[in-house]
Amino acid sequence: MSAVALRPERQQDIRSAVLDGPILPPLARLSLPTIAVLVAQTVVGVAETYYVARLGSDALVGVAAVFPLWMLMTMMSAGGMGGGVAAAVSNAIGAGHHDDADALLFHAVVLAVLIGAGFSAAMWLAGPIIYGALGLQGAPIDEALRYSNWLFLCSVPIWTVNLCSAALRGSGDVKTPARISLAGIVTLVPLSPLLIFGFGPLQGMGITGAGVAVTLFYAAAAVFLLRLLRQGRTNLSLRRHRLDRKAFGRILGVGLLSSLSVVQLNLAVVLVTAAAGHFGAEALAGYGIASRVEYLLVPVLFGLGSAVLTMVGTCTGAGDVARAKRIAIVGTGIAAGFAGAVGLILAARPTVWLGLFTKDPAIFAAGSTYLRIMAIAYPALATAFLLAFVSQGSGRPAWTTIAGTVRLAIAGGLGWLAIFHLGGSYVALALIVACSQAAAALLSIWAFASGKLWIRA
Repeated sequence: MSAVALRPERQQDIRSAVLDGPILPPLARLSLPTIAVLVAQTVVGVAETYYVARLGSDALVGVAAVFPLWMLMTMMSAGGMGGGVAAAVSNAIGAGHHDDADALLFHAVVLAVLIGAGFSAAMWLAGPIIYGALGLQGAPIDEALRYSNWLFLCSVPIWTVNLCSAALRGSGDVKTPARISLAGIVTLVPLSPLLIFGFGPLQGMGITGAGVAVTLFYAAAAVFLLRLLRQGRTNLSLRRHRLDRKAFGRILGVGLLSSLSVVQLNLAVVLVTAAAGHFGAEALAGYGIASRVEYLLVPVLFGLGSAVLTMVGTCTGAGDVARAKRIAIVGTGIAAGFAGAVGLILAARPTVWLGLFTKDPAIFAAGSTYLRIMAIAYPALATAFLLAFVSQGSGRPAWTTIAGTVRLAIAGGLGWLAIFHLGGSYVALALIVACSQAAAALLSIWAFASGKLWIRA
């Protein structure tokens, strides 16, 4: 039997596993490969920073300025708009509409090309203005542009890889995206330092080499993944379909609001970072080291959340809202429990994390203060994070987006006001950030419990 003929059968197997039987086995199968790969990617990111640091402070500052914009694009493509794609595909499969799932994949590729091209054009044209506004000038801005121009050259490929991977995860296929990501890790670990520093007759390209390495990988990954999808060797098959406003609407209806949540999250980080910097370089460094733990939680939360999205979306598409709610409760409980355990350890022993990076008493004191307060709010952070994925799967992300707006207003707006206009302390800033997470979690829980996240309560 051909691979194409087996696709509906594979989709039906996934559908049956999600809709019937225990919740934990399919949740583990759908989440663990993604978690493992994301953890490995985090390690590679740390290694990349180490390579660039060897080029000097100008290169390190340039990369630091580019990093938030790169993270914004990757989070929008993988989690924001990617969430819209995964939700639409899982809904279609849950309803038994296999051809619709393939059509949604085609529309996702079209969106990847259009949005990716827009990101490339924006960063090439506005890059000097953006990095200048961030305070860069002279050598650092030159380094930032050399890195950025090559890095954002791969905007279309990375949007293609991330949206197609989201579609596959929505169909229940987590192994194919994991293999693509693993190939990237294996490729970039030797390729990046080779292009940065050179070897033998190959002359090093400096910071440009770091951008070229990423672009080469994603270009190759996009071609490979598209070819795989064209051959019908996965749960989905990429074929030309007539462009349909309803198909775009199913993706964008969730994807646009979810992308707004990504923008809100990044803006909150920028504003809180600026507020922390008001207390001096040591306070800013301590906050930066301590807050990085929150980013390290993301691989686990994203992997678990993407699995919950697929399962909730499949149940919603099949009309089984009661089981979707049970899945949401189980997934959110696991996430909150994991984050809570990490928080308790770090609140009791901040040296476990901070001691890896600094021995400076002032930096350590600032980091410990933030960590002890914020770590207690980790379960709230995880709860809001997971319920955002639940809302994507159910096709109702409005209330979790509002929860993100509340978090931004408290952490960014109130934090900024308290520090710059009311003379608040560093401790007050940490408390405000923790309260913002709690407020977002409580609003998300209320939306879940009251039925606001469901088409049929």
